[in-house]
Amino acid sequence: MSTTLAASTRIKQLLDDNSFVEIGSLVTARATDFNMEPSQMPSDGCVTGYGTINENLVYVYSQDASVLGGTIGEMHARKIVNIYNLALKMGAPVIGIIDCAGLRLQEATDALNAFGEVYAKQVAASGVIPQITAIVGTCGGGLALFPTLTDFTFMLKDNAKLFVNSPNALDGNTTEKNNTASAAFQSSEAGLADVVEDEDELYSAIRSLVDFLPSNNYDVNDIECTDDLNRTFDGLEGFAGDTAEVLKVIADDNDFFEVKSEFAPEMVTGFIRLDGVTVGAVANRSEILPEEGEEGKKFGTVLTTAGCYKAEEFIKFCDAFEIPVLSLTNVTGYEATVASEKTIARAAAKLTAAFASATVPKVNLVVGKAFGTAANVMNSKAVGADITMAWPNAQIGTMDSKLAAKIMYQGQGSDVIDAKAKEYEELTLNVASAARRGYVDQIVEPSETRKYVIGAFEMLLSKEEMPYDKKHVTI
Repeated sequence: MSTTLAASTRIKQLLDDNSFVEIGSLVTARATDFNMEPSQMPSDGCVTGYGTINENLVYVYSQDASVLGGTIGEMHARKIVNIYNLALKMGAPVIGIIDCAGLRLQEATDALNAFGEVYAKQVAASGVIPQITAIVGTCGGGLALFPTLTDFTFMLKDNAKLFVNSPNALDGNTTEKNNTASAAFQSSEAGLADVVEDEDELYSAIRSLVDFLPSNNYDVNDIECTDDLNRTFDGLEGFAGDTAEVLKVIADDNDFFEVKSEFAPEMVTGFIRLDGVTVGAVANRSEILPEEGEEGKKFGTVLTTAGCYKAEEFIKFCDAFEIPVLSLTNVTGYEATVASEKTIARAAAKLTAAFASATVPKVNLVVGKAFGTAANVMNSKAVGADITMAWPNAQIGTMDSKLAAKIMYQGQGSDVIDAKAKEYEELTLNVASAARRGYVDQIVEPSETRKYVIGAFEMLLSKEEMPYDKKHVTI
């Protein structure tokens, strides 16, 4: 019975005080085969209901591992589907708290069908209401699709397990060798976990994310802004490599909620507010600046397969929920390895399609270099950015000036190469050259970035763009 309290307690830790209302508390399993006793299965292992997060309606289910390991059977799944049905009618997010041993074997095909019904309902809700999963225990086998069919996944740092096949079932692997079910693996290697926290911080982090999100695809999430819209920050150009820091600086109250921070850290994704309006941010990152007592990290200024997929998924979420997108560009090409050559073209194509297909307001700010077709991929004006800005020291062109000179003046001396490289840089890479051709709309001082970005999004507030008449892209 103590774990039953834990399932409810988790919900109460998540929601506003005294806001939770349980639904279906008397539901129990119908099956009686294999010595199953319905009277001994309170709530059929799943506490469901509704409540509020900062006074906004949300629907919640929390699995109870004390009832047959929290396994999912017919009625357990029916309770989850019922919560989804209510959430879809009301246009409110669904948050699932997972602690489950998987499919209930005693119910056989009834349990198997129940899994499918939840899958189908999650797909139906995708792009209509936000879906968030918190894994606080075991989430294995077919249950691993629950979080991956939702929009955001949170995991407990030490206790959560997410897997299709357990680590010891993988050829040549053991948990000690490579714990593929761990939060560390799922966040940094697989990229399935958006946020990993200790239990004390997990529910607070979910509340913070919900604060940024609209309740549904017709809702607009804006709040009163108390920050100075014209706030400046001298020296912002020094953060060009660590664009997560740039986003923090320009955001209302310096509040940036980063998702998938451990996965493909060379591509930053997350949410900020600008004049009280939620904006999705996608940014190239070439370094993580060192903090006190810690070392920094360096990355190449290239698009990687993982980074492209990470950004593509995020942009599609923003577009589905009418969240404007801000991109920060600092890229010189594509990752060049034998392994990446197998996947980078497709990944970059998907990122291009995500930016080009998105009909929400899109603003691109070039903070460093924007070279070659990789720069096109990063929300360029050609691909569909509504407004393109650049810092005065940004460079926009086909490639690095020295490399271009070597190609154009192959076989000539180093003095000629150096002179032509300088000429090439001044004539074609200078940001003013791109602005003269209309590829950059505004050259803004780094210190004044916040007010110009806010101004652009305010101008684009009433944007309407109808896509071509088709079902969906095939990219």
